[in-house]
Amino acid sequence: MNTTLQTQVEQLVNDYGDELLGTTLGHAHAVKSVAVVDGQAVIEIQLGFPVKSHGPKLAADLKHAVESLAGVAQARVSVTAEIASHTAKPGVARMQAIKNIIAVASGKGGVGKSTVAANLALALAAEGASVGMLDADIYGPSQPRMLGVKGRPNTDDGKLFAPMRSYSIESMSVGYLVDEEDTPTVWRGPMVTQALTQLLKGTRWGNLDYLIVDMPPGTGDIQLTLSQQVPVSGAVIVTTPQDIATLDARKGLQMFRKVSVPVLGIIENMSVQSCPHCGHESHPFGEGGGRRIAAQYHVPLLGELPLDNAIREAADNGRPSVVGDPDGYPARRFTEVALRMAAELSLLRVGGVGKFPKITIEAT
Repeated sequence: MNTTLQTQVEQLVNDYGDELLGTTLGHAHAVKSVAVVDGQAVIEIQLGFPVKSHGPKLAADLKHAVESLAGVAQARVSVTAEIASHTAKPGVARMQAIKNIIAVASGKGGVGKSTVAANLALALAAEGASVGMLDADIYGPSQPRMLGVKGRPNTDDGKLFAPMRSYSIESMSVGYLVDEEDTPTVWRGPMVTQALTQLLKGTRWGNLDYLIVDMPPGTGDIQLTLSQQVPVSGAVIVTTPQDIATLDARKGLQMFRKVSVPVLGIIENMSVQSCPHCGHESHPFGEGGGRRIAAQYHVPLLGELPLDNAIREAADNGRPSVVGDPDGYPARRFTEVALRMAAELSLLRVGGVGKFPKITIEAT
């Protein structure tokens, strides 16, 4: 073995920056092994988020970089995924079937949070993860319509509900339990928080990599209950660019920080609109609000999502963009944001890591 060449390859791999992680593979502890024998390099990378689409690109780019070193005749790069359970706040019992709970929140209504949450969940599932959706907006549940689900959940033992299934994800919502879609939920705060707890813990979830929680807008009882009593691994804040939305988004971000829930990043929704006739881009709600929040509070800007009528139509019709038009521009943007979110989570401290199935991508 050429010790000098081995060292060069190891350094290159460890210093290689991954665009989704926003840091080097070495810093993310993603380098599983590097071996160089007779000019043949074999490299194993293990990421903590789904790699179905990102893995082949990373493997190919890293292979090209390693083969550019003098003395390396050929490189074989494999990229695998092992999604771990990440440490929640101390004193909150972990849910055995769920590795990570991610809250999708906003400081105010009308920013498209539920549409974003549905597409993030579906994108993670399309990337190979096992995903569930909890609709925590007790007063205004919208996930049943967005996920195209009708009917009531079953229970075999009279104690736990079986989650509803749609597009390969599990879901639970108070919307499945009311008689009509337009039936109002007229409950006081304590009833709402109790209902949320029952929906979460009274559902027989499968073994999930991620449970996405579609939070109600604001910073009230439901947000505090979820943050204090549920093992939330991280939260993302959805905002639109205008000042009035970003002001409320700041409050939501600060609330999660006060209750020791890591904020994984900011998602700016309805960021830019493209004219369908001439292609001219405009910013009807202002520009750069999400970026300014991210910079001010030192959290990542996970992405800027377009204002597109097709996104609204797809959600209203029960086929969100990620499943309705998986190759379209909105779906690609949602997938990129979902992977950045999962990548940010993978960088947090791990707690209770188990062995899970691996996804392997190779470039030879």
